[in-house]
Amino acid sequence: MNLRPSHPPPARRGPRIGVLGSYGGFNIGDEAILTCVLSCLRARRPDAHLVVLSRNAEHTRAHHPDADEVVPWEGVSRNHVLDVLPGLDLLVLGGGGILYDGEARRYLRLVRAAQTRHVPTFAYAVGAGPLTDAEDRDAVRTVLAEMDDVVVRDEESRLVLEEVGLEREVAVTADPALLLAPEPFTEAMMRDEGIPSGARLVGMSVREPGRAAEKLDEGGYHALLADVADFLVRRLDAHVVFLPMERHDVRHAHAVLSHMTAPDQGRILHGDYSPGQVLGFMRHLDVAVGMRLHFVIFAALTGVPVLPLPYSGKVFDFARRLGAPALVGVAREQAGLLLAEVDRLWDEYPQRRDDLRTRMGELSASARETCERCGSLLDEIGAARGSGGAPAADAGPADGGPAGGGPASGGPASGGPASGGPAGDGTYGAEPRPLNA
Repeated sequence: MNLRPSHPPPARRGPRIGVLGSYGGFNIGDEAILTCVLSCLRARRPDAHLVVLSRNAEHTRAHHPDADEVVPWEGVSRNHVLDVLPGLDLLVLGGGGILYDGEARRYLRLVRAAQTRHVPTFAYAVGAGPLTDAEDRDAVRTVLAEMDDVVVRDEESRLVLEEVGLEREVAVTADPALLLAPEPFTEAMMRDEGIPSGARLVGMSVREPGRAAEKLDEGGYHALLADVADFLVRRLDAHVVFLPMERHDVRHAHAVLSHMTAPDQGRILHGDYSPGQVLGFMRHLDVAVGMRLHFVIFAALTGVPVLPLPYSGKVFDFARRLGAPALVGVAREQAGLLLAEVDRLWDEYPQRRDDLRTRMGELSASARETCERCGSLLDEIGAARGSGGAPAADAGPADGGPAGGGPASGGPASGGPASGGPAGDGTYGAEPRPLNA
C-alpha cells in the first residue's frame, strides 16, 4: 500500500480544491470514492492543490498520496476548519451516502460556510436518504439549492431530494467507485488469510444495522445468510470468504459463521487492504452474495456473478441497473426465494455475462460524466476569474461568480471566519454552528 512521501510535495500553482466526505478509513467504499474523486481532479487539473477534509487526517495522509493537504474536520475547533475555506476555488462534497438523517446537517454546515465565503460548491455523485429529520431536510433543501451543481449517484437519491422539496436541476450519474482500478491481491496474501489454493470461493458481505439500515433484524438476517452460505458450500463444494467493508462488519460476519452448519468452510478477511486490493481480491471469487453496496459494485466490476441483498434504496437501485433479481429484502422468511435465486445465478451466469458487461460499461460511462461536469465547473470558475488560479485575497469571484446560479452570484459578503457576523436569516443562512464531533 502506498504511503505519502516524507518530503513535502512541490508547490502547485493551480486551483485549490477542497474535497469533503466521510473519509479516514472508516469504510472501504468511501475510501474508494475518495480515490476516484482525487484521480478525476488530478486528471482534469494536474496543477491543482487538492485539500481533503477528513475525519481521520492521519489515515488519509498515509493512504491517499494524491492529496496535497489533509485537514481534520472532526474533533477540532470550528475555526481550524473554517480558516481553510476562503482559500479554496472549489469545495467538492464527495460522493457516497452522506445525506441521511443525523449526518446530512454536519456536512452541509461546512458546505454552507464555504458558500458564505463565495466558494463555489459541487455535489459529486452523492447519495441521499433516508431523510425524515426536519433539521436535516431543511439543510438539504436550503444548502443544495445554492450549490453550483448537484449530481447524485442514483435515481433513488434524486427522488429523495425531490420529496424533501429541493427545487432545482439534479443530475443522476453513478457511483464514483465504478472507476476504481484494481490492485494485485497475490497468492501470498491469500495464504496469509488462510484461504486454500485452488478451491472454489464464494464472497459474502454483511453489515451492521446502523442508521442507514435500522429496520434490519440482526438475528433473522444472520441466520438467513448462514443458510445461503451453507447452501453454496454444498452446491459448489466451496469455501466462503467474508469481506468486511467496514470495521463493524467483522462482528456480524462472525455471527453468520456461528449460525453455519459448516463454519470450518468459512473465513473472514482480517488484513488492512486498500480499496484497489479488495477489488483485486474479487478476481479470486467464483460467485458473490452481499449487502454492502460497494461489495456489489466491486464484484460486478470484476465480472463475478453477484447477487445483491437489498436492505436500502441505494442497493435496490444498483441491483435494478445491474439487471439483478429484484429481491425484496433480507428477511428470514425469504430463505427459499433467496436460495432459488442463488442457484439460478450460478446456472444462468454464462448466458448473462455479456449483458452484465454491457451494463457495467454504461454505468462506468455514467460515473465519468460526474468528473466531466466537475471539470466543466472548474473551467467556468477559471474563466470567471481570468486566470484559472486562486482568487484575489479578500475578494469574491469576478463578474459575479461562475455560471450556474450558485452562492457566488448573490451571497452576502464575508470577511472570513473571523468576522463572526450572521450571513442571513435561518439556521443555514447564518454562520455555521459548532461542528458535532
